[in-house]
Amino acid sequence: MNVKKGVLAICFLVINLISAQEGYYFPDRNASWASAPPSAFNINEQELDEAVNFAENNEYSGSRDLRIAILKGFEREPFHEILGPTKKRGGPAGIILKKGRIIRTWGDIKRVDMTFSVTKSFLSTVAGLAVDKGLIASTNDKVGDYLWDGTFEGAHNSKINWGHLLQQNSDWTGELWGGKDWADRPPRQGGIDDWKFRKLNEPGTVMEYNDVRVNVLAYALTHVWRKPLPMVLKEELMDKIGASTTWRWHGYKNAWTEIDGIQMKSVTGGGHSGAGIFINAEDMARFGLLFLNEGRWKSEQLISPEWIREATTPSTPNVNYGYMWWLNKKSKRYWSGLSEELYYAAGFGGNFIVIDKQNDLVVVTRWLEPSKIEEFMKMVNTAISN
Repeated sequence: MNVKKGVLAICFLVINLISAQEGYYFPDRNASWASAPPSAFNINEQELDEAVNFAENNEYSGSRDLRIAILKGFEREPFHEILGPTKKRGGPAGIILKKGRIIRTWGDIKRVDMTFSVTKSFLSTVAGLAVDKGLIASTNDKVGDYLWDGTFEGAHNSKINWGHLLQQNSDWTGELWGGKDWADRPPRQGGIDDWKFRKLNEPGTVMEYNDVRVNVLAYALTHVWRKPLPMVLKEELMDKIGASTTWRWHGYKNAWTEIDGIQMKSVTGGGHSGAGIFINAEDMARFGLLFLNEGRWKSEQLISPEWIREATTPSTPNVNYGYMWWLNKKSKRYWSGLSEELYYAAGFGGNFIVIDKQNDLVVVTRWLEPSKIEEFMKMVNTAISN
């Protein structure tokens, strides 16, 4: 009997190794995620373990109490306050997938934590779903043609199209949910009067990382979809990729809008003042795997390949930024020695979803010191190359 069990175990391992070398694997909801030894893909196991140990030993240096970390991280901003939920974070965690199969994990990959600006890549995807369904005809369309409540009125704001908002080069000016665009990540030179009365940049010419403008995009998309964006994301994407029921997408406490006579919460594109997407590493990996496979999950095309190509096309002002995805093109943000086709979602505190199509990899990290991500990815790449 023991011999028979041993033979069955070996057969199962052989089948797993053969399937690992073929197409992508897609985990069902609540199923045990299939794993494969690194050797099944000719990956150096010792060097991969060294990379994982590096991630575990280089935890984000900020407080695990994220209210403290947020207030300290954005203390230069006038009027900054926490307006949405926060959550004390866990320790370092992560997943490395090869062709959809887990080859390494570390930490608690089922713990739900804030993701900060990783949320932006989910928000961008909600815009992509709107384009795929024809709710938005083109990202070159003026947003004011879809939203006529005054948000995009005026000589400057009326020029802004969907692509400008997605690439963070709109220079939208105004106030939303108490947040003033000029007070969000102000330049280090000058005082409040200099920032408040600055000269506006022509839309499409200068990238400025700015959560107020990102939240304007979320507000505009809520009106296009005519329902809360968490419902859109759940119904159109997360349920279809078998994500857990534990993730949440929050907005600020005062971020309410009325659509069709119904009060709806407008969510945020990050955790700058609290809120954003709270999610576990496994669900982040599912999202990454969908993009790795050009928007297709099993037999269903959930996001068009055309949208993914558009979303990962370099913007004119910043070749390392697409539609709220960071790109690895040669510039000051370039991760040297790694594929230029690689792209990633990045959030405060070392939250990353890295898509490496060249190597069929998805890498998720939680609470890795942000300055260490390039070194970590190079270590992973070394393990794969040897």
